[in-house]
Amino acid sequence: MSEPNQPPMTASRQRGPVNAAQVAQGRASQGNANFVDRWLLQRMLVGLGRPPIRIRLWDGSQVSPPGVEPEAEMRIGDRGALYRLVSDPELQFGEGFSQGRIEVEGDLVRFIELVYAGLMRTQPDTLSYRLRNRLNTLRRNGLDRARRNIYHHYDIGNDFYRLWLDRQLVYTCAYFPTPELDLEAAQVAKFDHVARKLWLRPGERVVEAGCGWGALALHLARNYGVQVRAYNISREQLAYARERARSEGLDAQVEFVEGDYREITGDYDVFVSVGMLEHVGTAHYAELGAAMERCLRPEGRGLIHSIGRDCPGSLNRWIERRIFPGAQPPAISEMTTLFEPWGFSVLDLENLRLHYARTLEHWLDRFDAHAAQVREQFDPEFERAWRLYLAGSVAAFRYGTLQLFQVVFSRSQCNAIPWNRAHIYES
Repeated sequence: MSEPNQPPMTASRQRGPVNAAQVAQGRASQGNANFVDRWLLQRMLVGLGRPPIRIRLWDGSQVSPPGVEPEAEMRIGDRGALYRLVSDPELQFGEGFSQGRIEVEGDLVRFIELVYAGLMRTQPDTLSYRLRNRLNTLRRNGLDRARRNIYHHYDIGNDFYRLWLDRQLVYTCAYFPTPELDLEAAQVAKFDHVARKLWLRPGERVVEAGCGWGALALHLARNYGVQVRAYNISREQLAYARERARSEGLDAQVEFVEGDYREITGDYDVFVSVGMLEHVGTAHYAELGAAMERCLRPEGRGLIHSIGRDCPGSLNRWIERRIFPGAQPPAISEMTTLFEPWGFSVLDLENLRLHYARTLEHWLDRFDAHAAQVREQFDPEFERAWRLYLAGSVAAFRYGTLQLFQVVFSRSQCNAIPWNRAHIYES
């Protein structure tokens, strides 16, 4: 996969899919695993908190933490993959898995959960933690870089996302009033959950920052009688959203604008952003806060929906490099800097972590059902990388290393707000 300034998949296509005969020949030339190989793996497993996993090497030998009954198995196909893995597990596990040099036997999600559990038992490297947080603070997602990052992830092609998202192409956490609800209905339930929290009334003007394929904007206009202006910098998504608006007769009510949140103009009753804050970066929260302050009317209110963390930190480095360049899920303490300097009051905070885990389970099942089409459309390395990304995300939300926050806010002086939360749960 590519760096942000390259078209998606350029680098991956240059490498090409892993050749099975070459891999087999490489394994044959490795010889038996030696003492150093096994010792390095033991040290890595200790550093990972002694997770209950077995590692099987290319010669059939096995390594697992002493005194631990393995619950999952990983296979390493060659010595080069082993050395890369032990030198940088966070980055090189994803690289090796995508290339087919590392395999996981059985349930990939469960394997990743076991690794997370082990990591939670280890003592944090305080210096590394501070350095990585400092790098996060310094990371700049200016407008040009933001456009490249969005192109890298969202402009892969609508046909790819049609394979595994719901019919409306909603690529954010769904809301499951009951866990048994299907994905299509749960995404619609999310739209209504957001609308009720915002206490929308007919005729109000809504601005949406980062609208995806336009499903939320169209739903709010159709079902709540509001006018929506939705901003996005993904041209693939905008073309799809505009065509939907025309075909559904909503183009007079919904305007899709090619622009960044920094380019929002006009004044509105409501600000909403679902699934964009993760891409902004804390270094740019002042710009986003200023945009909200600039565009909201005196009694304006808003909602921010974002992947987050329990404490400040960085996204998995492999995901940040290969899947989501520039992404930075915030802690609540970081999100408050969107509101505090601008005279906004937080009205409601909800954590939908398990709802995102359930959403991702649906996506992963659908992705696996279309894996052959993904390999044909791109290549085997791309398919394996995205399967790992989705499986790892399921594990992260199940285990709690990632959260999903919805924050409702208003102008501090706004008194035109609901007296209680009953309206949120009314049908």
